[in-house]
Amino acid sequence: MKLLRVGTAGTETPALLDADGVLRDLSGVVEDIDGTLLADDTALGRVRAAAESGELPELDATGLRVGPPLARIGKIVCIGLNYHDHARETGAEPPAEPVIFFKAADTVVGPYDTVLVPRKSEKTDWEVELAVVIGRTARYLGSAEEALAHVAGYAISHDVSEREFQIERGGTWDKGKNCETFNPLGPWLVTADEVGDPQDLALKLWVNGELKQNGTTAEQIFPVGEVVRYVSQFMTLYPGDVINTGTPAGVAMGEPEPKPYLRAGDVTELEISGLGRQRQEFKDA
Repeated sequence: MKLLRVGTAGTETPALLDADGVLRDLSGVVEDIDGTLLADDTALGRVRAAAESGELPELDATGLRVGPPLARIGKIVCIGLNYHDHARETGAEPPAEPVIFFKAADTVVGPYDTVLVPRKSEKTDWEVELAVVIGRTARYLGSAEEALAHVAGYAISHDVSEREFQIERGGTWDKGKNCETFNPLGPWLVTADEVGDPQDLALKLWVNGELKQNGTTAEQIFPVGEVVRYVSQFMTLYPGDVINTGTPAGVAMGEPEPKPYLRAGDVTELEISGLGRQRQEFKDA
């Protein structure tokens, strides 16, 4: 299933994109798309039955904002340097274990919302990423296979980053990752059964129409199942938590000088096979 949330920011309602690409209203079936829904097999069964019945009301998508596909996100766990080609382009050694940092849930915006370039920023960068959405409480998982069984679905995540704040200002990476609007998510939360193998997905990102990132999750140093298993050794993952699994090569930081960091007026477009497409215009904060 392709689940999404539509409407004004803060008052989105649940919806579904059916097999024919028609937007359907889910508000009569569930209250919202969140961790509570994803952990409830009975409720998900109702959604599937309603989708298959063909009786869900159609929504007019004209002018309708698409919000983040997941409400009330608990935490966003991010994996750094998780693609062989990205490590090479930045001159970094591939990590022996996953690099973990966090983004605050309040960085999440819709897939077509405006992204703000922070004040005094000179190095705002782009990163297309596969987001993993947790559907079952996970702690101390024993294998990658067991970990994948705890995944509810997947979405596109744009891990916007400010490289000077991240790398040159001391401390952890968090300063360059948590600026306002720095995590567009969506347009859809696609359930794991529809996605299939998460290590066989193409990721692309364009800046002002120029293809910058063209990668595949097959290049991940730590595959999705291993990432979820590993993270569960250090913290409990709950339904509605999100893991951003890293970005492939092609970021501004990896280009020759002068590096083409993002400025107000730039437009990014992102795509992951089967998960839809995003578009953001950048403006000054």
